[in-house]
Amino acid sequence: MAEAAITSKQAVDEGVAAPEAGGAETIRGLTYPLGPAPAPGEAVEAARGVLWLRLPLPMALDHINIYAIADGDGWTVVDTGLLTEISIKGWEDALAGPLGGKPVKRVICTHMHPDHIGLAGWLCERSDAPLLMSRLEYVTARMLVIDRGPAPKEGEVFFRAAGWDEARLQKYRDDFGRFGSAVSPMPQSYTRLSEGDEITIDEDVWTIVVGSGHSPEHVCLWRKSDDVFISGDQILPRISSNISVWPTEPEQDPLADWLTSLDRLRGLLPETTFVLPAHGEPFYGVTTRIDALIRGHQVSLTRLERVLKTPSRAIDVFGSLFARPIGDGVLGMATGESIAHLNYLAGQGRARRERDADGVDWWTATSMETSA
Repeated sequence: MAEAAITSKQAVDEGVAAPEAGGAETIRGLTYPLGPAPAPGEAVEAARGVLWLRLPLPMALDHINIYAIADGDGWTVVDTGLLTEISIKGWEDALAGPLGGKPVKRVICTHMHPDHIGLAGWLCERSDAPLLMSRLEYVTARMLVIDRGPAPKEGEVFFRAAGWDEARLQKYRDDFGRFGSAVSPMPQSYTRLSEGDEITIDEDVWTIVVGSGHSPEHVCLWRKSDDVFISGDQILPRISSNISVWPTEPEQDPLADWLTSLDRLRGLLPETTFVLPAHGEPFYGVTTRIDALIRGHQVSLTRLERVLKTPSRAIDVFGSLFARPIGDGVLGMATGESIAHLNYLAGQGRARRERDADGVDWWTATSMETSA
């Protein structure tokens, strides 16, 4: 699944891959006021009328934050967790406990990654609640859930071009279609969310803010009356969200979309904004964090250009982008993120690629050619 699960060099360079905060604490310009995260089935009041819940994930990124917004005699829920027994138990405990047995009236999913939509169908059916998403996220999710294989030849071409060997390509074939296994059957209809829409929840107005890059049409919710911003994966405090190219759109430039979205959010959100992210802890310091995210990618791109003095495959540049060795468990995401950075450089005229007779792409920095 495409998710924020790889520690980037940026996270280390910026000092944001810090231990979990044990109380109100300021780290590198970000203030975490709420203390320890809630255990599964428990909740912490994050802001007026907003409860912060957390569910575990069986991966390096080991949790997702869920937000329940008081909505009259029930709750509007933002994101849902993966389809796992432990997440279902966490929901059952939360619904009977801190949510007071009140019904879920609406389910909002920020985007289509399985840790965000995995239990959307289960929760909607259990509560007879509607699902709210942006159109591109809903349609993409529906497509991926039913795409069980066999693995398409376009995928093999894509990953071979990145430098994967036959053993890795065979694993890709064997694992293809696992997206749907982490997602409960999705509702067959939804309510569309678009940029600028306003949703009234318990007499408060929440404005929809759409970003892109991490996913195609990522929804955030902004309560302007007190500047509470539910950011999903669009702004995370301790890691940079995975920005990847995938075989369905190999020429895509999601990093350009991501940087444009960040720049827009920097101009939109006041410094007093309280950010409620999908991973990590709620924090103040949104401008500082956005600046760090942009700066981190710019540093990575400069580092990548230096590597491309020598023609390189996508799998050869991991060391310039990631702070730890890349194993098979995150190889797909690392490859996708490397290609995102390479496509960005190509779009800027800073790199070019050539495909050899074996179908492998070799990338070279154009600045090195002109300066030679």
